[in-house]
Amino acid sequence: MEQDKRTLRDRPTGNRYREVLAVCLPLVMGMSAVTVMEFTDRVFLSNYSIEAISAASPASGMAFVFLILFAGVGGYCGVFIAQYVGAGRHDRIGTMLWQGIYFTLVSAIILLLIGWLLAEPIFNLAGHAQQIRELEIRYFTILCSGGGFYVAAQTLSSFFSGRGLTRPVMIINIIGMLINIPLDYVLIYGWWVFPELGIAGAGIATVSSSCSITLILAALIFTGSHELRFKVKSNRRFEYDLLKRLLRFGIPGAMQLCIDILAFVVFIMLVGRLGVENLAATNIALSISAIAFMPSYGTSQGVAILVGQSLGRNRPGQARRATMSAAQLLLLYIAAVDLVFIFFPQALINIFVPEGASADQWLPVFDRALVIMRIMACYLLLDALYMVFAGVLKGAGDTRYLMVSLLTAATCCFLAPLYIGIEFFEMGVYFAWACVLNFVLSLFLFTGIRYRLGRWETMSVIREDKDP
Repeated sequence: MEQDKRTLRDRPTGNRYREVLAVCLPLVMGMSAVTVMEFTDRVFLSNYSIEAISAASPASGMAFVFLILFAGVGGYCGVFIAQYVGAGRHDRIGTMLWQGIYFTLVSAIILLLIGWLLAEPIFNLAGHAQQIRELEIRYFTILCSGGGFYVAAQTLSSFFSGRGLTRPVMIINIIGMLINIPLDYVLIYGWWVFPELGIAGAGIATVSSSCSITLILAALIFTGSHELRFKVKSNRRFEYDLLKRLLRFGIPGAMQLCIDILAFVVFIMLVGRLGVENLAATNIALSISAIAFMPSYGTSQGVAILVGQSLGRNRPGQARRATMSAAQLLLLYIAAVDLVFIFFPQALINIFVPEGASADQWLPVFDRALVIMRIMACYLLLDALYMVFAGVLKGAGDTRYLMVSLLTAATCCFLAPLYIGIEFFEMGVYFAWACVLNFVLSLFLFTGIRYRLGRWETMSVIREDKDP
């Protein structure tokens, strides 16, 4: 009898691809807007100078390690909200959102201190050329000092995304992109009343965009209708138990992406020891690869929402169907991107040609980037599958496993062999990218096996809730 009930609960309703697209596609489009913003930023900096593009990826990557650590926790409110929606407990959504806001305020202060106190020690340790190091410090300081707006944007977005309403998040991210791109141009190059600020201008434009997104989200959330249904104004009380659970599940969840990014920052810094040409080629390839990575990340977020809502309804079969549908749709996209990366990479790479660069300066960078782009095609396929399975585990609350498996893979399968190969055996940039492939393969295996075992189907982040 119990089996019959479960079968009825798990029976598909409607078109499974339509449900996945309704949640994931706006997130993918929103992430694509962020990607376009970052890609344009890199193109402007690359055209500005080789030094600027060489400094941009290490500095922004290191800043993003800290930003995503805090933003990942704030954004994890979306998993709680998704499970509350699935369980029909709408009255808890406002309370959950405010715990994220309290966390955001503390995060903004910590990020400000990180920006001013840790920039020089971090990039002095990297050992890059003096002119690159100065630009890295400047860019990192600006991004971290205004990082509270980025954390706030992720936290407030969870109010919509956790309920499966991802279209507002998409539209607001597009607005942020439309603010950032022209501001990027005028602040990097200088125009009219705006001074020429170079890489500092790119940082100021990014922070300004995050600030705009935060203000728009706040205006849309704290309305009378949302107060009636979700108590977004009146349920401002601090709940230690709820915040503690947000940290317990959210910190390991944030560490998943944080460790991933940190591993790549260390990778970039080690590649930087192989010379400016190898570093520039690697940064160009990584900038182009964001075209595919951000949609994968957006799909992962959408899968986490769908899984959270399904588990809130106690329908794990529904979660499995959503996962497989999301994986199939994402792989279609990755296949199209891979065809471009394999057969037509030249057109993408040539976008990054610096103004006034001679053939002797540019051709070595171009040749290395060409090979790396084709290696990247294999990486993107494995990474897409890993991101989908990671979204499942995150939506269920299995974040500690994600953190431990990623830390293990990053240390044993990526950074250790990379460091040994470069420092002791003088291996080149192509060996470094082989280590990247080994890393993402191990992540795919770790998460895929965990998904197949099915323990995530019985997990919940709201089960310990003390409220009725």
